[in-house]
Amino acid sequence: MATRKPIATQSAGDALVEDLKKTLDQAEKFLREATEATGDKASDLRARALQALDDGREALAQTQAGLLEQGRQVAHDTDEYVQANPWKAVGIAGVAGLLLGALLSRR
Repeated sequence: MATRKPIATQSAGDALVEDLKKTLDQAEKFLREATEATGDKASDLRARALQALDDGREALAQTQAGLLEQGRQVAHDTDEYVQANPWKAVGIAGVAGLLLGALLSRR
């Protein structure tokens, strides 16, 4: 079976949200300054705001790719485990089904 890597989905999601907040705040600041400015300064501020938004898109794309790869790895590891331990997997699924059924029937 393949070596398991820790899944840092929560921290990756938190980091992405934090990066996007910073990027959007920065872009908003540039756009506010651009509305008050004229000429070359306004053009420069608009260009910087667009660059900040592009940076945010890039960070989002990188995080999405990382999360997709983690999902594929988890699916692959799960498949390998079930292939190597079919009866254990059936037992775990059965117990999970019983627990879920018990929890749902209590409501």
